[in-house]
Amino acid sequence: MIQYESPTIRPPSEARSLLVRATRYCPWGRCIFCYGVLWEHRKLELRQVDDIKRDILAMKAHAEMIERWAVDNNAEDSIEQIAVNNNVLWLTNEGVKTAFIGDSDSLVMKVDGLVEVIEFLYKTFPTLERVTSYARAKTAIKKSPESLKRLHKAGLTRLHLGLETGDDELLKCIDKGATSLEMIEAGEKIRESGISLSEYVLLGIGGEDRWQQHAEGTARVLNAIDPDFIRARTLIVIPGTPLYDKVNSGEFKILTPEGILREERLLIERLEVTSEFVSDHVSNYLPLDGKMPGAKGKMLELIDKFLCAPAEIRDKYLQPEELRHP
Repeated sequence: MIQYESPTIRPPSEARSLLVRATRYCPWGRCIFCYGVLWEHRKLELRQVDDIKRDILAMKAHAEMIERWAVDNNAEDSIEQIAVNNNVLWLTNEGVKTAFIGDSDSLVMKVDGLVEVIEFLYKTFPTLERVTSYARAKTAIKKSPESLKRLHKAGLTRLHLGLETGDDELLKCIDKGATSLEMIEAGEKIRESGISLSEYVLLGIGGEDRWQQHAEGTARVLNAIDPDFIRARTLIVIPGTPLYDKVNSGEFKILTPEGILREERLLIERLEVTSEFVSDHVSNYLPLDGKMPGAKGKMLELIDKFLCAPAEIRDKYLQPEELRHP
């Protein structure tokens, strides 16, 4: 039986990517909203490069097994569908196109090792067009410009960073482990290396009391970075996290769906970027997508139209409250 490890988390945009596990768990693990905080009894583990390579070869063998079956059964044009039917989402008719390296911060690896893994991926899967990974701002800051450029040259296409908020008070409250200035420094370093940058914004993390400062502070940081992608996701309170306890105690008041959209409207209104704004997470209320700054007007118009719609229309599109509340 073919076996290999896969990361426990990945960005929505990497749902159909080959998932390579280079590290286990999170090097920080303190963000009060994240299920990673539930890993506190599990310390970060850096896997050996040879073990990662064995997994990659096992994935190659899995792909070849599916491709051979398709050829033997005159189904070469259906490789992707056969793969999906066998829960292999990363294989297409033309081979493997994208790969994601996890878990939560692959940059904690030594550069030589990570470069070796990336180059081995491209060697093993010559059809690869994109290799991406998560990273933390603090980790990216510690990497030299030369190291980041080496990773880009090796084929690291994109890094996904969780900004969450650009407001320093909120960054401290959620125990993100970085300041707004550090977020900006990390973003600028990554962009200067040539690696594409996706910044994640957590709508609603300011609650009822701080939604405005959250939107304004986040816009300020994103304007300074001008990342390639701004990806919005809406807060879902996870049982067992410190934020869950704050909600239960009344210390944190969750924004209503209308409140989330007003916050998102203010964020978009204040953005002065050339980024691609993406709502690719199941938590989002409205499909707000588009290239900035040109798409700003249409996105604001969609929010306004929705907020002015009758309650029965809004309720049809808003997710049940039990998904947001403990």
